[in-house]
Amino acid sequence: MKDELGDLVDVTTLAVAIIGVGGTLGGTLGGAVLSQRVTREQNQRADRERAEDRQDRAQEARRDLYARLNTTARAYRVAARDAVRAAERGESVEPAVLDAAKEAWSEQYSLAQMALPNDVHQIASSLNRALGVGYTVVKQLPSSPDPDRSYNQAKDWFSGPLSDGVYLLRVALRHDLGVEVQSDFEHRRTRMLAALDSERRSLERLLASEQTQATRSA
Repeated sequence: MKDELGDLVDVTTLAVAIIGVGGTLGGTLGGAVLSQRVTREQNQRADRERAEDRQDRAQEARRDLYARLNTTARAYRVAARDAVRAAERGESVEPAVLDAAKEAWSEQYSLAQMALPNDVHQIASSLNRALGVGYTVVKQLPSSPDPDRSYNQAKDWFSGPLSDGVYLLRVALRHDLGVEVQSDFEHRRTRMLAALDSERRSLERLLASEQTQATRSA
């Protein structure tokens, strides 16, 4: 009987020891798993925060680029328009002002070409050509065979088609940023872009014709 009781005590002691070891190991393993999960969640949250930060910085850089592009386009048009008005009044025109505006736009346009989506780039490219024609308009005014008509033609260009082109670029940039979303924008964009290109080609032909006449008269 004593032997049986001793064996029972030994078995019980062994079982308690095993349970104790198992509990310790289980607690250790459970704590390790929990720690790994917490670490994984922290890493995932840090990755999301870094991705959001990169996205925010990229969006901010795009807004800055778009703002500079819009500003230099407007400044270029205004400088050319003012040069026409000054020449019409018989005032001396400072070419450095217009040339500086032209260079500022060219620099921002070159930078923007690498970042603009296709539809916005199409508008910027068309406007770039239109601004270039405007620059030619100003430069050819002194040699125009009909100054009064040329002044009126130039003023109409800068206050009409070219002004519309600068406005179109501004709306397109804001639309791309999600600042100014218009339901009919695609239709308006296509119509205004076609009008700008058509007017530019007509003016280019007229300028070429006037330049030929001026060369023959010289």
